[in-house]
Amino acid sequence: MDKIIGYKLRRAQLSVFQDFLLAFAKIKLRPAEFSVLAMIADTPGQKQTEIASQLGIKRANFVALMDGLERRGLAERRKTEADKRSHSLHLTPEGVRFMKKVMVLWREHEEHLIARLGGPAERDRLIALLDRILAPDT
Repeated sequence: MDKIIGYKLRRAQLSVFQDFLLAFAKIKLRPAEFSVLAMIADTPGQKQTEIASQLGIKRANFVALMDGLERRGLAERRKTEADKRSHSLHLTPEGVRFMKKVMVLWREHEEHLIARLGGPAERDRLIALLDRILAPDT
């Protein structure tokens, strides 16, 4: 199994997620919630179907995830002017404040991972290799 790429990627993902859960335990934030909040913060007003698609989250799961973020007062859905059936996503004022705290924790988490890799050059190398896996076959 040590030479199977998929196995190693999955084990690495589990390790990174475990570190994430420990780093974010105080604020009770899971990786999927972080990803959604970060995307909303980066591009407010995106449709929920777009964010769900970009993150590879099934519609039903995404709706439940957004319901939780709304209950916590961190994000909100707004009907779009062009299509009343679709919703754009936005951080609430509380969500903006929350994300400032989150980004401090995220930077610490990311620095920890970079240190485990051996520094920024190794991180860049890993990212380049992952990008090659993610690129469509030509």
